[in-house]
Amino acid sequence: MSLKFFHIGFIGFCTLFSLGFGAWCLLANGLPSMFSLMGWLSVIGGITLLVYWFRFLKKSKDVII
Repeated sequence: MSLKFFHIGFIGFCTLFSLGFGAWCLLANGLPSMFSLMGWLSVIGGITLLVYWFRFLKKSKDVII
C-alpha cells in the first residue's frame, strides 16, 4: 500500500467520521447546547476535509504513483 492510497483512505475515513459525528450531535434530542456547537464545527470540518480530499486527488494524479 502506497502512501498516496493510505492518505486517500485516511482522509475519506476522517470525513465520514466527522460528518457522522456532526449529524449525530445535531439530530440527537436532549443533549446540552454544547453538542450543537460541536455538531456544526464537525460538519464544517467534514466539508473542509471533503474539499481537501478532492483537491488532493486532482493534484496527486500526476505526481505520485
